[in-house]
Amino acid sequence: MAMDDLAELYVRAARLIDDADAIVICAGAGMGVDSGLPDFRGPEGFWKAYPALGRARIRFEEIASPAAFHADAALAWGFYGHRLNLYRATVPHEGFHRLRELAASMPRGGFVYTSNVDGQFQRAGFAEAGVAECHGSIHHLQCLARCTDAIWSAADLAPEVDAESCRLTSAMPRCPNCGALARPAILMFNDWDWAEGRTRVQLARLQDWRRRVERPVAIEIGAGSAIATVRAFAHGLDAPLIRINPTEWQVPRARDVGLAVGARDGIAAIAAALGPLVPALSPRQVLPT
Repeated sequence: MAMDDLAELYVRAARLIDDADAIVICAGAGMGVDSGLPDFRGPEGFWKAYPALGRARIRFEEIASPAAFHADAALAWGFYGHRLNLYRATVPHEGFHRLRELAASMPRGGFVYTSNVDGQFQRAGFAEAGVAECHGSIHHLQCLARCTDAIWSAADLAPEVDAESCRLTSAMPRCPNCGALARPAILMFNDWDWAEGRTRVQLARLQDWRRRVERPVAIEIGAGSAIATVRAFAHGLDAPLIRINPTEWQVPRARDVGLAVGARDGIAAIAAALGPLVPALSPRQVLPT
C-alpha cells in the first residue's frame, strides 16, 4: 500500500471518528505484537516462542486445551505459567494509551471488546468496567473439574517454570473449594467447562453501554479470520469500521477503511490525522457510563 494512499486513508479514518459519538475498540492477538508478545500464527511461529513444545511437535491447539491439563498438568501449567509471567512483565505499547485518550475524548466514551486474555488494556489504564474479554482472562482461575462456577484472582499465583522443558516446577494451583487442580479461566480449544460468568457480566455491561450510543465507530485491530470472534463482532455492530491489520486489512463496505499496517503505527497515524479535527485530543465532555 503506497504512502500517499495510506495518508488519505488515515484522514478518512479520522473523519469517521470525528463523526462518531463513541468508539468500540475490537482487538485481537495482533494488538499485542508491538509490545513484544509472541505471534502464535501457524505452528512455526508458536514453536519459535516455545521450543520445548516444538521439539515435541505439540501444537498450540493441543496445549491450549483442558485435555492438556488432564494429560500432563505440569506441561500445561508450564505453558500457561510462562504466559502469565510474560503478560505481567509486558509493558503495553503506546497505541494502547492513544486509544485510551481517544476514548476519553468521545462524547459517549469507548468500550473494549477483545479476545486477548493478557489483561493489557487494563494494564494500560482502561477501566475494568469498560473492557469485555470474550475469551476470559489468564489473570483469573477456575476449578478444572468445575465443582462450582466460581472464578478467583490469580494474583497470588507465582508460577516457576523451567523454560528448557516448559514445565511448572512450583506447586500446582488448587481449587479452594474442592482441592482439585485449578486452570486459567479462559476459553480453550474443545472446552466445555469454561466458567464464563465474569465474561457474561462484561458483555452485559457492553450491551447496556451500546444502547446509549447513537453513532459508534468500530476500530478493529489485529483481529484475523482464523479465529474470527472479534472480526464477527465488529461486523455485527453495523457501524463504520476502521480495520488495522498488516495482512488481512480488506474491508467489506465502501464506507469502511482498511489499513495494512501494524497496531502501534496505525493508531499513531490516525491520532495524528485526527489532531487537526480534535486539537491535541483534548477530552470532550464524557457522559456517565
